[in-house]
Amino acid sequence: MKSRRLPSSIALTATAATAALLLSACGGASSAEDGKGTLDVVASFYPMEYLAQQIGGEHVKVTGLTAAGVEPHDLELTAKQVGKVKGADAVVYLKGLQPTVDKAVAQSDSKHVVDATTASPLVDHHLPEGHSEDDGHEHAEGDGHDHSGAAGDPHLWLDPNRYAAVAKSVGAELAKADAAHAADYQRNTDRVVAELAALDQEFKNGLKDAKGRSFVTSHAAFGYLADAYGINQLAINGVDPESEPTPAKLAEIQKEAKEHGVSTVFFETLVSPKLAETVAKDLGLKTAVLDPLEGVKDPAKENYFSVMKQNLRNLQTAFGIQN
Repeated sequence: MKSRRLPSSIALTATAATAALLLSACGGASSAEDGKGTLDVVASFYPMEYLAQQIGGEHVKVTGLTAAGVEPHDLELTAKQVGKVKGADAVVYLKGLQPTVDKAVAQSDSKHVVDATTASPLVDHHLPEGHSEDDGHEHAEGDGHDHSGAAGDPHLWLDPNRYAAVAKSVGAELAKADAAHAADYQRNTDRVVAELAALDQEFKNGLKDAKGRSFVTSHAAFGYLADAYGINQLAINGVDPESEPTPAKLAEIQKEAKEHGVSTVFFETLVSPKLAETVAKDLGLKTAVLDPLEGVKDPAKENYFSVMKQNLRNLQTAFGIQN
């Protein structure tokens, strides 16, 4: 049976419709550039997602790869998430923290990528003299200990000044991706940077009487914060929060805690508190939360600033400083 040819007007309409669908699927990324659409921004985990949302405002749609309340170190991307990264207008991430994200970004077609470690280079925070972060456990590839061949602590957002540097990079890149709203991105960036400067001053004032004091934490996430405000982190574990210390390492931490007059052993919200509770019980110490802000359980009720201010209050309590 012969096939019937469509009238030319219908054929042209069908061809145009097909082209429109292809363009919408593949070329939607450019819609924000003429000021008529929103930028599709992908962020690797909470601190990066928060900056993208605060600076992008109404001009962006932010997709976070790490769900609320989930420990980001162990993230494995789904095929759908990989596709989202590849097709994003802009990507905000921290290289070295999540290898699966690093791989997706390397394969991404996005011309606008913010790597937080470029804005604020990582520092290797060593454990007390005579020890290394490898004491008592092995590091799997990409566990946060090794970053592009150089050791470094990824938790730079816990220093408000370093986080502000990342905020500036996010604002600048969004402005490049969407020049029509560059002024809005700059205004939002200035606001966030000012808020971070105020937070930094609040920490300086709040911990000025704690200079030289030590605190024990289950996870070596607070090196930048300790450096910024003149206090000393005694970490039970290294950068990897799921590692297991040896009995010798635990004994050393207990000795140092006694020598430094530590009152509190801190644990965090996304990891089991059992280890911190064990150390605290053996020493007759209290436990409290010090949140590394790798994720928040309920973003509708808490955010970067509210959690950081609670961290300050908890540190002040541990150091016997009147809030």
